[in-house]
Amino acid sequence: MRRRISTFAVTAAMAGGVLFAALPAHAATTTGSHAAVARAGSIHVNLDELRQQSADLKAKANRLDQDGEHEAAERARAEARAIDNQIKAYENAENNV
Repeated sequence: MRRRISTFAVTAAMAGGVLFAALPAHAATTTGSHAAVARAGSIHVNLDELRQQSADLKAKANRLDQDGEHEAAERARAEARAIDNQIKAYENAENNV
């Protein structure tokens, strides 16, 4: 019993120290991916690469259909549609549509 209490006390003290040492939410700085959101116009996307990925997925879907794997082909087409939707959203955002 004595060992459990001391372990609990040490754990509670460490947790309390971490809580008091943490920065307040308003004092946190923007770093990493959050910085890209904070600065307007700083996100760079390679649309040609996304278009190539979409084309590759569509070709893969056609091959899968020929092989008789229709469910896998539909999943590949769905992924290609998602990439196409992303491309369209990026283009709309760039053109302020």
